Amino acid sequence: MGDRIEREHSEASVMEFILLGFSGSPNFQMFIFILFFVMYILTIIGNLSIIILVITNRRLHTPMYLFLCNLSFLEIWYTTASIPKILAIFLGKSRSISFASCVLQMYFIFSFGCTEHFLIAVMAYDRYLAICYPLHYNTIMDMSLSRKLALGCWLSGFLVICVPAYLMTTLSFCRSNVIDNFYCNIDSWIVLSCTDTHFIEITAFCIAIFVIVGSCVITLLSYMYIISTIMRISSSKGRQKTFSTCSSHLAVVVIWYSSTIFLFVKPSKQTSLERTKVVSIFNLIVVPLLNPFIYTLRNKEVKEALRSSLHRG
Repeated sequence: MGDRIEREHSEASVMEFILLGFSGSPNFQMFIFILFFVMYILTIIGNLSIIILVITNRRLHTPMYLFLCNLSFLEIWYTTASIPKILAIFLGKSRSISFASCVLQMYFIFSFGCTEHFLIAVMAYDRYLAICYPLHYNTIMDMSLSRKLALGCWLSGFLVICVPAYLMTTLSFCRSNVIDNFYCNIDSWIVLSCTDTHFIEITAFCIAIFVIVGSCVITLLSYMYIISTIMRISSSKGRQKTFSTCSSHLAVVVIWYSSTIFLFVKPSKQTSLERTKVVSIFNLIVVPLLNPFIYTLRNKEVKEALRSSLHRG
């Protein structure tokens, strides 16, 4: 009888989860809601502007800006996978999320995140070819290859998360259905599970190593060769001009990897949930907001295309 009741409780507990979000007074919750709402709108507008700018300016129809267009499109959906639910929580609406919705949210957030890592690595490789092999760049990195690389990033990002997403659905939750976070993620599910999570933790850790560290190594190696090539340029003006072609991407690389390595490359998922929540906010909202501004302010070609578009308008 006791076993049957416990089994029924276990089955009931996985029908939905409760997202705690951030604690605080109603005034604080409203302040956070307004802040996040404004940042979300700016993220959508900023990244959509980059996409429109690249599509409407023929000068930007190059592999570098094709990748940037993909990155901006990705950022829109990366934030949309989590922010609307977060905003609803801050408004005092339902904090509950169904089991299926939780799995889908987690799958899309992590798939978009992995895709971004692959895209950043490909963009670094593109800058490596452009700076280290300028005479052969157009024959190596043509639009056909760049489209295939972009498609490969999307497919790889969505496929690599299939395994941990499936494994998460096999967990049993018999103690609590309260997630101490504002969105569904692997760490929170592992903390709540009453079954052995060792294999899932190892799997998630290995995927994090493969995706994050693997793409980081490609990016670092690319920039090592880029910096070495730039340092060999005799004139300071030439060095500055060459470096300006990759400075915006380098800024994005530093911001993105500094947050994601902290979030995911750790052997245990049952520690530092409070710190994880804060860094997750930075990763989900601040980084997608910064990207279009970084590329607009630090990229000469984008600034000129923007001025040209505004002048025509």
